[in-house]
Amino acid sequence: MVNAIPEGFHSITPHLVIQGAGKAIDFYKKAFGAEESFRMPGPDGKSVMHAEVRIGDSPIMIADEFPEMGARGPKTIGGTPVTIHLYVKDVDAVFKKAVEAGAKAEMPPQEMFWGDRYGKLTDPFGHHWSIATHTKDLTPDQIAKGAAAHFGGGKK
Repeated sequence: MVNAIPEGFHSITPHLVIQGAGKAIDFYKKAFGAEESFRMPGPDGKSVMHAEVRIGDSPIMIADEFPEMGARGPKTIGGTPVTIHLYVKDVDAVFKKAVEAGAKAEMPPQEMFWGDRYGKLTDPFGHHWSIATHTKDLTPDQIAKGAAAHFGGGKK
């Protein structure tokens, strides 16, 4: 019997469309320690029709833009509303390594009211990433109180 979800995958797997997928794979290897598990070249022999990398225990599918099939990346469409969230053991080290590899720092890592040390960046291909290390287990009530304090008690 075949598993409905392939071995090593999760119910949800990001599939990134990127202008320059091959270069993006190299960046993800440098910045996040991604391991490439599969790459299928496009019809031109240069583009990436489909690739898979793994960061930690999570697979990510990657493909070059194919506008004729409706596949366009963030640089072509002028941004993205999606953020990829990455949990790591040392957010500061991974954040620094990603910036050194070419990512743009949007928010340096800092302690957040929900119990994570958390930072945000944009990769050179236009995808947004949040990177975090979980530092405290908090109850929903503790998180709500932390949010209220963070946002000034909800008052402006």
